[in-house]
Amino acid sequence: MLKKDMDEEIFELMLVDDEDGVFANSFVHSGAIEKDFVFFGKEEMLFKSVNDEKRLVAGPLLVPNKKILRVDGEGKRYFVYFTPETIEKIARKFMKDGNGHEVTLEHGNKKVNDIYLTESWIVAQSAKDKSNLYNFTLPIGTWFGVYKVENDEVWEKVKDGTFRGYSIEGLFEHRKSDIKLAIEKSIDELTEDEATEILSKIKTMFETYSDYGDGVKGNAKRALDYAEKNGWGSCGTPVGKQRANQLAKGEAISLDTIKRMYSFLSRHEGDLESSTAYGDGCGKLMYDAWGGKSGLSWSRNKLRELGEIELKEGVPHYTADGELYEGPTHKDVEGRLMTGETHTEDSEYLYHKEELEAQPSITSTYPGQVASGSISPAKI
Repeated sequence: MLKKDMDEEIFELMLVDDEDGVFANSFVHSGAIEKDFVFFGKEEMLFKSVNDEKRLVAGPLLVPNKKILRVDGEGKRYFVYFTPETIEKIARKFMKDGNGHEVTLEHGNKKVNDIYLTESWIVAQSAKDKSNLYNFTLPIGTWFGVYKVENDEVWEKVKDGTFRGYSIEGLFEHRKSDIKLAIEKSIDELTEDEATEILSKIKTMFETYSDYGDGVKGNAKRALDYAEKNGWGSCGTPVGKQRANQLAKGEAISLDTIKRMYSFLSRHEGDLESSTAYGDGCGKLMYDAWGGKSGLSWSRNKLRELGEIELKEGVPHYTADGELYEGPTHKDVEGRLMTGETHTEDSEYLYHKEELEAQPSITSTYPGQVASGSISPAKI
């Protein structure tokens, strides 16, 4: 039998894109959970007040290979961890980006002044490390930090125990590690279902997809054409520009890339409110570089098709001509939603609004405005 906590998913947190990494540190009483960003600050991350006169606090920022329990928005438990190699990259990038002054309180939106990182290092020898001077004995590969607290109000709260530890704020790639966990169980002990699941996950790791429509390619190409004539300016990262080239050429992309595409486009959809045209800030330009609204729809639908995200209950459905449908439904043999309680020759496939908008035959952003031409069914 596998251990009890092996029933829960485990994710390795990694740096993949230039946007990834720790961009701030927060002084907290206890840890917090956030959907998109990673916040930590449990008991094992407690700092210690080093010197009242110098107003220094010291403690571990990240500990390698430590399984950290998380709970998602639906109450489902899972674990995450960092390897020593990733922690070293995170620490170096944090310093390179000059984030030592980026401090918040209890993960608030407002940056706090007069608190800054004075020392930061990776533990090289547990028993002979400088962290021992602060009464810590930590695993090799731990990222350790010492902060100077010149903010009087915050220092008083450190002393009275209101703030007890560090809690990083960052963005990371989540990579499933359930294959590793399953292999801890002897291969001969695997059931047929377990073996099938492992093979499926291995296949997914190497499979690529290029079935995004002309809308995605066209958005990326328009962004590239604009940048070729006017330059990128201060907009985007090398990864974003590489993504635009991939999509414009119709190249196959991996599941991980689709996840990052969906994550980027979901997070930055609000940028379009202040940047409605190229040259008007970076929002519109970089949004289209990642495939634009068509890219958001396609990546969302592809992740649903692959079982990576679940449909929300109560979302309106439309027929291919853009008409809202509120009658009885059934699913075909492939699990696609159709009109009618049972299947007949008149049954039609149903779509979400964004799925209709992503189709190349649509001339308007409103699902009721569908041009002539057929729409191929999509799994929903």
